Amino acid sequence: MIGIRFATEDDAELIAELSRRTFYESFAAQNSKENMDMHMAEYYAVEKIRAELKDPFHIFFMAYDGNRLAGYVKMNERIKEESKELENPIEIERIYAVKEMIGKGVGKILMEKCLAIANEKNKKTVWLGVWESNKRAIEFYTRWGFEKFGEHNFPVGNDPQKDWLMKKLLTDL
Repeated sequence: MIGIRFATEDDAELIAELSRRTFYESFAAQNSKENMDMHMAEYYAVEKIRAELKDPFHIFFMAYDGNRLAGYVKMNERIKEESKELENPIEIERIYAVKEMIGKGVGKILMEKCLAIANEKNKKTVWLGVWESNKRAIEFYTRWGFEKFGEHNFPVGNDPQKDWLMKKLLTDL
């Protein structure tokens, strides 16, 4: 059974390790080691994660399969350039699951919690960025009712990759 709990500052090391592990498992085959190392050092450093956990605009929660960490989500309530035209948005900035738990319902439970939080906060739009070559993730988001509304560059080290921007209106929930 998958359980969910909100993360605290004490979870920074655990989240940083899971972030590096899942990002590497998902994208190492398509990127150079140098670019992967640069990206992970910039975005998944323990102190950076700790600072994000302290930020009231960020919401972190973690999924557990028994006592084992199965995945986590980082949501962001800050308005970004990409979301300024959206109605009362909240971003799913990361939704990560460990490789061996993909296809076992972790993503579903994490997404359900994201949408519940958005509704609790009276948000009208949930949005995210997803690498244009990550077909499995795009299919997952599409099944949840997300639609592409734009693109932006997402750097992985020195490689400016393209992300699709996808949104879901919450008026139908």
